[in-house]
Amino acid sequence: MIRSVRRVLALGTALGLALTIPGVASAHPGESAGPPPKQPVATGWGGAVSSVDPDATRIGLDVLRRGGNAVDAAVATAAALGVTEPYSSGIGGGGYFVYYDARSHTVRTLDGRETAPAKMGKDAFLDPATGLPIPFDQGVNSGLSVGVPGTPQTWDTALRTWGTTSLRAALEPARALAERGFVVDQTFHDQTAANATRFDDITPTARLFLPDGRPPVVGSVFRNPDLARTYEQLGRNGVDWFYRGRLGREVVRTAQQPPVAPGADRVFRPGLIDTADLARYRVLDQRPTHVDFRGLDVYGMAPSSSGGSTVGEALNILETTDPRRQDAATATHYYLEASRLAFADRNRYVGDPAAVDVPLRGLLSDGYAKERACLIDPDHAAVSPVPPGDPTPPYDRDCRPTGTPEASEPVEGLSTTHLVTADRWGNVVSYTLTIEQTGGSAITVPGRGFLLNNELTDFNFAPLTPGVFDPNLPAPGKRPRSSMSPTIVLRDGRPFIAVGSPGGATIITTVLQVLTGRLDRGLSLPQAVAAPRLSQRNGAATEVEPGVPDPLRAALEQRGHVLKANPEIGAAAALEFLPGGRVQAVAEPTRRGGGAAGVVRPD
Repeated sequence: MIRSVRRVLALGTALGLALTIPGVASAHPGESAGPPPKQPVATGWGGAVSSVDPDATRIGLDVLRRGGNAVDAAVATAAALGVTEPYSSGIGGGGYFVYYDARSHTVRTLDGRETAPAKMGKDAFLDPATGLPIPFDQGVNSGLSVGVPGTPQTWDTALRTWGTTSLRAALEPARALAERGFVVDQTFHDQTAANATRFDDITPTARLFLPDGRPPVVGSVFRNPDLARTYEQLGRNGVDWFYRGRLGREVVRTAQQPPVAPGADRVFRPGLIDTADLARYRVLDQRPTHVDFRGLDVYGMAPSSSGGSTVGEALNILETTDPRRQDAATATHYYLEASRLAFADRNRYVGDPAAVDVPLRGLLSDGYAKERACLIDPDHAAVSPVPPGDPTPPYDRDCRPTGTPEASEPVEGLSTTHLVTADRWGNVVSYTLTIEQTGGSAITVPGRGFLLNNELTDFNFAPLTPGVFDPNLPAPGKRPRSSMSPTIVLRDGRPFIAVGSPGGATIITTVLQVLTGRLDRGLSLPQAVAAPRLSQRNGAATEVEPGVPDPLRAALEQRGHVLKANPEIGAAAALEFLPGGRVQAVAEPTRRGGGAAGVVRPD
């Protein structure tokens, strides 16, 4: 993920001319080009923010210090991430917003997921000449992959419903950040370089992110005056300017006719999105998922996200076990098997509930969890793909697998970002937002400074198993299934933990492992976030990070787990309410360059 560092101060007059164009300029000779130390853990009072980026976290904390609440801070932080993490977030994408309201002691959610155009049918990603799915990268690098963005309306809805400030005020700090720029670090440089062959195929993308035809140099100052102007106009004109006005027309024109550079290596298919699709878009205010886990209330995001249902089902399965009687290998075995079973159900049953019947009540029932838990062999790993269960009652079936396993695994992009905020009154936000792949569709709206999403590639291009119903095929107006899992845990009706992560389908296992590490294994929240991760998603192999201890690896392999190296799984941001009114913000210490945690009044 992209990291920004300290704000660039007191730039000289001679440098001012260089900074009037988008892209990169040299840092002021008197400025240190190195980033300030990132703080992965902060404890104190008065509110907290955790994100992947120091500038974004600082902006959120400034909002809290000026009297804003958790929602105000979340939107301001997210807008800043649109500046410093433009390859993972921004107003060209969507996300899920989970909010705990301290006054009513309730959890509410906003589904700001992108939607498919009205012209998109189930065969949209099939090659008409062969009837087979087009190559995945051809779907990504395409106007065809662009869904109706939900982020602008999510910000506006959250502020109007629960916030205390206007959209214009919430965008102002990010506007100023885009105008003055941030210092390029190694992560920003490397992500740009990894996408350079995509970016140089689109003229405005190359102009913005590849100045002089190369990725920005580490230590240089990256500015985005186009995005600064876009934020200023969005704040002044309101979100109707995006969904019913000029900016929306520019988005549609760009997706329908991608501004492909002469000599491009790729053919960018035209998009199906039109202005009527934008005008029809609505953020959904809906009930969260909820499970009781060892006396705690765990709230997550309901479908179109699969995060809340899959994390919830796995927790219910694990609740049938006693962690006090498990060593590390046994606890890890059960965590992996619970995830394997929950993913089998996710892939078969979860999609957009406006388009398919999702058996959510059954998937989250204790009776069904017991039925699934009985399939776990304490001494042997199951062989994936395991079949889904039957989440309809009664839950008195024989303890044996039933149904047809999926013949293939879904594909989901890894690039997303997550933030958490809390204020002095006890309100909490857990917010995950994305443009899907790192760099989204690679298509920048000319003169606007933001990338469009490729979120529609989260649909399955064809049924995972031929002849078996697939809930996640494209359809007009449908929201593609997501794994984003913003989560809030309550204890006795009060906020206890908030957590989420980027990482595609590994988001679910990251959130699940952090929660079980904190709640079942006796780890502190910083320890649970930093612990080496394993991810089992009903695939042939379990992915493991390098830090997983050799004795644990050996014990898992002895049980039949097939292990496959993954250098990095997820990048969590979290917070916990501690005794005495303190709050602890937690970010990644090293993953994706490390994150930034802060509190209003440190210990």
